[in-house]
Amino acid sequence: LAGTRIICDRKFLLECKNSPAARTPPCCLPQTPGVTSLAQSSLVKLEELKERNESKEAMPGEQPQGQSL
Repeated sequence: LAGTRIICDRKFLLECKNSPAARTPPCCLPQTPGVTSLAQSSLVKLEELKERNESKEAMPGEQPQGQSL
């Protein structure tokens, strides 16, 4: 397989890091919590998990999948 190899020296790459274009996210970048946008705080996540567990426990007569008596 033939291809083009791009070779950049260390100094050039370090200069690119400080470029204004490198500090601006692309316009079509998807929002991924913790990666491209701020992550939810762990306290909020714990509250959500508690609510889910409480709602599952409030449903009588249903067993979680994969568990049997």
